[in-house]
Amino acid sequence: MSKKILTLWDGEQINETDTRILRTPSTEAPCPFDKATNETIRALTKAFLEREEAVGLAAPQIGIGKRIIAFRTKGFDDKDMKRKKEEFEILINPRITQLRGEQVVGEEGCLSCPELRVEISRYPEIKIRALDMEGRKVSKRYLDFAARVVQHEMDHLDGKLIVDYDGSAFVPKKRQDFFEKIFRDK
Repeated sequence: MSKKILTLWDGEQINETDTRILRTPSTEAPCPFDKATNETIRALTKAFLEREEAVGLAAPQIGIGKRIIAFRTKGFDDKDMKRKKEEFEILINPRITQLRGEQVVGEEGCLSCPELRVEISRYPEIKIRALDMEGRKVSKRYLDFAARVVQHEMDHLDGKLIVDYDGSAFVPKKRQDFFEKIFRDK
């Protein structure tokens, strides 16, 4: 059975329990990996692969407070793609070790903030140190859209969401009243 994606709101109401979980900073996974960490990696991989629209997913989004992210590495525009192992990565306990370039503004959506898009400035090049799915240390460099996705997913590990940024927000006209109420109460 698939893991539910936690969301800040659902329909016309705020999800208090989901919001509390999404806002809680994650803890590092133990190394070497224990049974629970391996189960979390499997659950996150499965949840990510089941969602064709997802370019990334963090463990907190499925209710697990560990520093683990999954994301596409290619085929960002291919909506019908069945993902193969070489087209996505899982990083455990990722740390940004370098940020390079002038920040670039881009529009981002999030599975945990349905129907909302926000303009966010991100670095176009980052270096990450992390563990791979086998627990090996890796050092990787990501550019442009992949760098944006990794930074977005890493925000989730610290309890930060796209609603926390000051960029312009875009919402469907039919949902304008709901979002105005949410952000007025914020």
